[in-house]
Parts: sequence; C-alpha cells; structure tokens
Amino acid sequence: MDKVIAIIDYGAGNLRSVANAIKKLGYHPRVTGNPGEVLDSAAVILPGVGAAADTMNSLEKLGMTDAIRQLIEQRRPLFAICVGLQILFSGTEEGGWHECLGVIPGIVRKLPPGLKIPHIGWNQVKQRFTHPVFEGIPDEANFYFVHSFYVEPEDMSVVAGTTSYGVSMCSMIIKDNLIATQFHPEKSGEHGLKMYANFLKTALSRR
Repeated sequence: MDKVIAIIDYGAGNLRSVANAIKKLGYHPRVTGNPGEVLDSAAVILPGVGAAADTMNSLEKLGMTDAIRQLIEQRRPLFAICVGLQILFSGTEEGGWHECLGVIPGIVRKLPPGLKIPHIGWNQVKQRFTHPVFEGIPDEANFYFVHSFYVEPEDMSVVAGTTSYGVSMCSMIIKDNLIATQFHPEKSGEHGLKMYANFLKTALSRR
C-alpha cells in the first residue's frame, strides 16, 4: 500500500507511545501484526521493550521475523527501537545465549558491573557521521534510555551514534535504509520527534 507507515504490533510495551509520537507529526500509522501489511508499507517502525528472546518468540509466532529480514534485504525503510535494535544482531547474552535475527553481525552484551543497571534516563548521543536522520539535531543531543544490555557490532562502519555509560557503547546504527536506536525517540522530546520526522520524510519521498 502506497505511503502507509506500519508499526509492528507484537505486544511491545511502548507500542502506543510510538504510535502517538507518529500521530503527533501528522501521520496516521497502521499498527499491525500482519507480515503482509508490513511488507506492503512504505515505512516500518519496530518498537521494543523487554527481553530480546521474548521479543524473538513473539515475532516468530506472528511470522514476522522473515518479514523483517526481507525489509532489510530489500533496503526498505525500517526504524527499530531499543530491543528492536538488539534483535537485529547475531545473538544476545541476556538469560543465557539466544540467537536473534542475525542481520547485523555482533553480540548483545550486559552493561558492565559497578554501574546502576538498568541504565535509565537522559544521555548524550555522539554522532559518528552525517546523515539526513540527524538533520536539525545537534551533536551530543540528549535522548532517553532504558536498558540493561547494549550492542557490540563487528563492523564499526554501521555505528552512527555512541553513548558513554561505563563503556563507550553503540547507541545507534544506520545501514542502507535501516535505522536503529538503543534509546527511545518517542520518549526523547523535541529531538526524538525530529528524528522520526526525518526518517519518515526520507522514507516517504522514495518511489
């Protein structure tokens, strides 16, 4: 369907807040758990809250894992958030080893000991390269985080943003038309809305 924005519904806790953020920008997103509707959309958002293994199980039950892989293989516009970022990787150490989608080589690791875990609150995102999704967003702007695990990509060229919390961690990746953040743009005020707006502007301008 032309110019439809799909938000993948697999029961994620931040689904409604993501939908509300997109509505605030003047769009009318379709919240759906149907892989066919997702594949027919012009832009797709994958929310994420909770554990990566549970998220994978929920997506697999819907038949959504293959749809997400297909979106990425076809370089379709996809924005993944928090656990949505983590499940793109080879696997996670959360709750023992669990395989994930494997579209980004790398591992999801627990934040180092001695820190307050989960990492909750505002923190800076250092932009590693120029990209349209950053338009109008200052470098080292603050975004809102809630997580206990972080991603460690094998290929550092996909790392678009880094954040310091005990370690310098990857907090954002960009690869082709895939954008994924460890932070929650829908909870990040003006800069978060601007990031969604930039993503959708680019995605919906494509044929």
